[in-house]
Amino acid sequence: MAADLAGKVAFVTGAASGIGRQSALAFAAAGAKVAVADIAEEGAAETVKLIQGKGGEARFFRCDVADTNSVQAAIKSVVDAYGSLDCAHNNAGILGTPGDFDSYDEALFDRVIRINLTGVFLCMKYELQVMKRQGRGAIVNTASVAAILASPGLPSYNASKHAVVGLTKSAAVGYAKAGIRVNAVCPGFIDTPMTRHGFGPIDVEARGAELHATGKVGKPEEVAAVVVWLCTDAASLVTGVALPVDAGWTITT
Repeated sequence: MAADLAGKVAFVTGAASGIGRQSALAFAAAGAKVAVADIAEEGAAETVKLIQGKGGEARFFRCDVADTNSVQAAIKSVVDAYGSLDCAHNNAGILGTPGDFDSYDEALFDRVIRINLTGVFLCMKYELQVMKRQGRGAIVNTASVAAILASPGLPSYNASKHAVVGLTKSAAVGYAKAGIRVNAVCPGFIDTPMTRHGFGPIDVEARGAELHATGKVGKPEEVAAVVVWLCTDAASLVTGVALPVDAGWTITT
């Protein structure tokens, strides 16, 4: 990948594994300094190590996206360390335990919403403060095909991802003239630890082939490539978009 983001600073939440880790690696490959944010310190440290092993610049910043003070402190620390915040990928999220709507646990519902939705709101709130002062910035939020389609047994996940798209569009309209672009990606069935552990024992390759028009399961690095592109000048006219990265899932449903 060309160094389209040379000298830029990228903040990635949920960067300890899966799409977040690959996003952090892709930002680094594009020349950005990467703030690796997560609560999973061991996994985040491994992501930092992987980036540094390829000659990139990365540091770990502990960030619990469900906690206002943690988010605010993490973003302040990133700006203190690197001097700016040019790109952000708000990716941290959980699936929640699948269950029937009429018996779904309220505490679990609240937890999923707090992490998946409120967490994105909090990150955007403090990212936008920095980017507004700078007069520039690009934000990408991780939504899901569950923001476009319905998934039975996942009421909290569906609700949170639909709402992430709403947050994305609201911020995109509100900050376009401030030089800030805000988009969302809607991944399909991606081979990540969350996918492998969240749905119980399944054949990930077979399920991906079944759902996707391409007949293949998605890889996290394929989503990461789109995230990074959305943060480059190549996507300068793209804002307020919820972009399916789903191997044709949504067009065949």
